[in-house]
Amino acid sequence: MTADRDPGDYPTSLSAQFRRNLHLYLSGAVLLAIQQFLMAKRDFLVRDAVDAAAQKLPDVAATAALLMLAVSVSAAIVRVLSRITMFTGGRNVEYELRAVLLHRLHQLGPAFFRRMPTGEIMSRATNDLGQVRLLLGFGVLNVVGSLFALASALYVMLDVSVKLTAAALVSMPALMLITRWFSTHMFSRLRENQEALGSMSDRVLASLAGVRVVRSFALEKAELHSFDESNRNYLEKGLSLARLRGFMGPMAGATISIGILVVFWYGGKLVLTGEMSKGDFVSFWLALLRLTWPMLAIGFVASIVQRGRAGYARLKVIYEAVPDVVGGPLPPPERVRGALSVKDLSFAYGERKVVDGVSFEVPAGSSLALVGRTGSGKSTIATLLARLMPTPKGAVFLDGTDICELPLETVRESIGYAQQDAFLFSTTAARNIGYALDDPDAPEAHERIEHAAEEAQVLSEVLSLPDQFDTVVGERGVQLSGGQRQRLALARALVREPPILVLDDPLSAVDAKTEAAILAAIDRQAARRTVVLITHRVAAARRCDQIVVLDNGHVLETGTHDELTRTGGLYASFAEEQRIEEDLAALAPPSSSRGPDASTEVP
Repeated sequence: MTADRDPGDYPTSLSAQFRRNLHLYLSGAVLLAIQQFLMAKRDFLVRDAVDAAAQKLPDVAATAALLMLAVSVSAAIVRVLSRITMFTGGRNVEYELRAVLLHRLHQLGPAFFRRMPTGEIMSRATNDLGQVRLLLGFGVLNVVGSLFALASALYVMLDVSVKLTAAALVSMPALMLITRWFSTHMFSRLRENQEALGSMSDRVLASLAGVRVVRSFALEKAELHSFDESNRNYLEKGLSLARLRGFMGPMAGATISIGILVVFWYGGKLVLTGEMSKGDFVSFWLALLRLTWPMLAIGFVASIVQRGRAGYARLKVIYEAVPDVVGGPLPPPERVRGALSVKDLSFAYGERKVVDGVSFEVPAGSSLALVGRTGSGKSTIATLLARLMPTPKGAVFLDGTDICELPLETVRESIGYAQQDAFLFSTTAARNIGYALDDPDAPEAHERIEHAAEEAQVLSEVLSLPDQFDTVVGERGVQLSGGQRQRLALARALVREPPILVLDDPLSAVDAKTEAAILAAIDRQAARRTVVLITHRVAAARRCDQIVVLDNGHVLETGTHDELTRTGGLYASFAEEQRIEEDLAALAPPSSSRGPDASTEVP
């Protein structure tokens, strides 16, 4: 197993994973066979020691006892080695399946995440994957160990007395029937229990993510009530499973006890009649004790197997999910110039069409602004350009090639997309900005990060943080204001220096002074690469080479700022409205309150 291998190359089926670690399982099986061979040897040594003691042969008894001690210690060491070997196989499987899981989740699109919430995914990635690890680690160990223990114990027992062995196994058929019944019912209850855990996890995650909203509306009691329903459902499923497991142990134990009573009754009779020596009986009893665990372990292993099966069945839903967006068959181009062409682009969410027949051209190195009211389809077009949603074939072209025919990595590496809803990781400001860099902690990377922060007009605010660029911004950037988060995300897009830059309303949470500085930075970016700016601000749109005005998913107007203002259409009305707003703002008395980007949110 190599850490730098592509996770997509790892197999997801349990049989394939078992074969990949077959050398570990075989090594563990050999060690278990040696251990059980030594245990059988110990049983015979116990017989020799007891018989020698009964015959008053102290030297023979002492020699047998010393050998018994050496054999027992050796068996213990071999057992430890076998557990380490087998458990390594289970851990390898867990490592690879978890890597594939994350790789798969990165490939899946919005449709999948609408069906499966984050808490449910987390439950499958932790609890269910842990059950699979137990199945292919502890479960395999117990299955193989039980088989060898059964063979070793039966060998000793049959060597001592065939008749007593037959009597001891009288309860075996009943035990197998009980185990089968419990195993069948346990699978369904285990799956229900794990689904209830996933539902509860999602409820907790949603409550924590929206904790400030809950507090602001004073809805703590309602949230507790909602959580209590999920928690109670999980409790009921867990108790149902616990009752089944609790009932299985005594039933199996009672069945085995019948066989033990038979051994004492019939074995005692054989000793009294002289058909068995005392050493034979003690040796038989020790072997029977080793046989008792495999018999009891049938139910225990069945529980592990059913848990693993239920867990893998839930993981398999993710492994077999079909991605909304897949790469095309063409090889990546040697160079991406950055020319974009959109031809008759349409897109719908279910039955609701949000983009209808949109077309525009953006030559390499030029800039275009998409302007329109809220809900006109601007952000949807941005996500389709970057193939974050299933872009229709034959609608978007990069340097003349349909982006659906290009590798997905090529498209997304070529288009730097700064989303309107900025997401930040719970790490430092520097690592958030330099996320796309190979090593964001390298000295040369820090220079690029600082320059990108300066271009995004967030450098001074980062330097004012307690640890400057090394300040941890908190979960989803909770320690920063909305404008600061937005500009950090903008810096993250800039630091990549992609051929195409798509900026989704980067000015929605900044004041006028910051807006002017960011617009100047966008002008500098437009001089070096293709820029698609999504905005509702006329001051931003007028700087672009061309403007496309959208309304209800349709292209309403196309042209430059001067052309569109002269036509008197929707764009002209936007320009007039914003001019009036600016004039009124200039006449208003200065306010002592801070601007929209000055506040800092705290949890």
